[in-house]
Amino acid sequence: MKIFTINPGATTTKIALFEDTTEIWRESISYTREQLSVFNAPEDEEDLRYEDVIAHLNNRGIALNDIDAFVGRGGLLHPISGGTWIVTDDMIEDLKSKKYGSHASNLGCILALRMSETAGKVAAYTVDPVCVDEMPPIAHISGIPSLPRVSIFHALNQKAVAHRVAAKLGKKMEECKFIIAHMGGGITVGAHYLGRVIDVNNALGGYGPMTPERSGTVHGIETVKLCFSGKYTEQEVRRMLVGDGGLYAHLATTDFRYIAEKAKAGDGKFALTVDALAYQIACEIGSRSMAMKGEIDAIILTGGLANSDYLCNLVRSKTEWLAKVIIVPGEDELQALAEGVYRVLSKEEEAKVYVSEQ
Repeated sequence: MKIFTINPGATTTKIALFEDTTEIWRESISYTREQLSVFNAPEDEEDLRYEDVIAHLNNRGIALNDIDAFVGRGGLLHPISGGTWIVTDDMIEDLKSKKYGSHASNLGCILALRMSETAGKVAAYTVDPVCVDEMPPIAHISGIPSLPRVSIFHALNQKAVAHRVAAKLGKKMEECKFIIAHMGGGITVGAHYLGRVIDVNNALGGYGPMTPERSGTVHGIETVKLCFSGKYTEQEVRRMLVGDGGLYAHLATTDFRYIAEKAKAGDGKFALTVDALAYQIACEIGSRSMAMKGEIDAIILTGGLANSDYLCNLVRSKTEWLAKVIIVPGEDELQALAEGVYRVLSKEEEAKVYVSEQ
């Protein structure tokens, strides 16, 4: 089965062709911010990105009808369960209307369906978008009824890693109990209980551990004082929480390789800040262990920061008393997309059909 994967980012469209789950080739189409500045929203870039993807396929001598399935990274939709979803007209309407938010990832499904229809295929797919919500009602309740806890996390990478580790253990994901910490520009820690993520922090909203550029959970009353101090605009406060927070606020850099080198070299400020990061990740893992009732097959560290042995060893030292710690560094959305579709094409899973909420 030839599976074509599409992952649109803010200034890139990453594409790859797979045979089953084996990558044949991949490319990244880049754009300057100036090129994209003529568009009001990422969703308006559809024609530009579509034509560029088609041009790259033509350059490789690949026709759309040579491809068996198209899959795009999922965008902002209403809460859905994990798995592989058929892209429907309802889904496209919700994405194009920006009903649940505007983001470059919304283009993934839009492009996949357009290519699939041009090729005459029956379906296009998406896999585990960020809006996956499998939390029970109790996990959604916060102390302010109008501000419930929301499930937005790195579902694609977390679920893909859960499948891979389960397979290495000779099991299916639905038979395992994992705590998975995705550690990157955002950090989310999910409680994966028998295939469902029953609790997770919403890093997009600034909840959880600090990250290289996000503040993580901060004191609510003090944040209110900051907002009404008259010293900062709304945008400036937002930047403190997401963009200029976390390690950047403390160390004036988000380059974790540099940060780790400084810490290992004995710089006290850098060492303390990285240890604090590891401590906060460990505490979030500990919180998820309560949702799991202490039943944990493994703690899995993944994402870009999991390439740092220094950070992983710090987190391991604080959490290995709970369960064995497994390191799966990096994230590969294109591979994860292909694997999700292959599970459907090989009849291991059944695809789900998206319907808009009324």
